[in-house]
Amino acid sequence: MALKIQPLSDRVLVEPQEAETKTASGLYIPDSAKEKPQQGTVAAVGKGKEDYKMTVKVGDTVLYGKYSGSELKYEGKDYLIMKEEDILAII
Repeated sequence: MALKIQPLSDRVLVEPQEAETKTASGLYIPDSAKEKPQQGTVAAVGKGKEDYKMTVKVGDTVLYGKYSGSELKYEGKDYLIMKEEDILAII
């Protein structure tokens, strides 16, 4: 299914990975103690600016800052929309 959202300019739409529900030792983490994920998959990419070519592409797994982007819900899924400069690394 193709995503109907097209980010503008140098913005990127990222689908965050699910937060960990269990620790390495097997303990379950309650919802109130889960950390916000800092890794996700690029779902859509804007066209960039005249003097700026986009580096990331759809399908890339990326790391981003803890408080980066704006959260949105579209067709029952959670996404983050952020500027490409908020992305720290491609994994």
